[in-house]
Amino acid sequence: MLFSGVNMEFEKISSRSNEKIKLFQHLSQSASFRRETGLFALEGARICSDAAITGIEIKTAFFTVEALRKYPEYADAVIKKAEQCFEITHDLCGRISDTRGPQGIFCICVQRKNFDEQNLCENGTYIALDNMQDPSNLGAVLRTAEAFGLSGVLVGGGCDIYNPKALRAAMGSSLRISVLTTSNLPSLLIFASKKGMLTVASTPDSSAVCVKDMPKRDGIVCVIGNEGSGISQEVKDVCDMQITIPMRGRAESLNAAAAAAVLMWELTK
Repeated sequence: MLFSGVNMEFEKISSRSNEKIKLFQHLSQSASFRRETGLFALEGARICSDAAITGIEIKTAFFTVEALRKYPEYADAVIKKAEQCFEITHDLCGRISDTRGPQGIFCICVQRKNFDEQNLCENGTYIALDNMQDPSNLGAVLRTAEAFGLSGVLVGGGCDIYNPKALRAAMGSSLRISVLTTSNLPSLLIFASKKGMLTVASTPDSSAVCVKDMPKRDGIVCVIGNEGSGISQEVKDVCDMQITIPMRGRAESLNAAAAAAVLMWELTK
């Protein structure tokens, strides 16, 4: 196949029983398998290109002929960085895709390393997520955090940032912004507090301190809770204070991603 002026011959795959295709699908479907292998599946022309440009290690890339013709610049960026490339059929593309309108570019990538808690910047601004379950909310928070220039995101349980829906919602931000995943968020918050950082738990409770009246501090970690039950009591107990977003209408609370956006705006303005 002639592509971008280079003579490339991509081996063609047409069967779902192919081991590399099965690996991609397993990574798409299983968070535990992603953790076990340290790999993740990525789908979409632009986001796969973003991964290549960002420096994410790409083990395997799959393309349909149609994608190579329609997205030559995106495909070229991926081809230059991928260890191996394969052509897949249009039918197989539809079968392995997690979207209704697949673009025909897929990658198997190596997960980024967590930043170490020792590198938590004492003057930084962080959002922490306590057991967030909705991958679309998680992705939206990551995207907003990068847009507002936060120092990083602390993910305490819940869905992982490499969930396909979270990756799509993040629009590439999860591949760029600093992320620390922890199984013990209370311990991490205590560590941050000992470094002199202000740790705050967001709540819809009107008796909490209004976010606008929150003490100004160079270093801060603001916790967003689970969509259904909010922040766990264990996390609340170790935070320095609780804050709330004032509500004027009849709604009792905001969607987790919307609340995170409001809080990040207040933290960074």
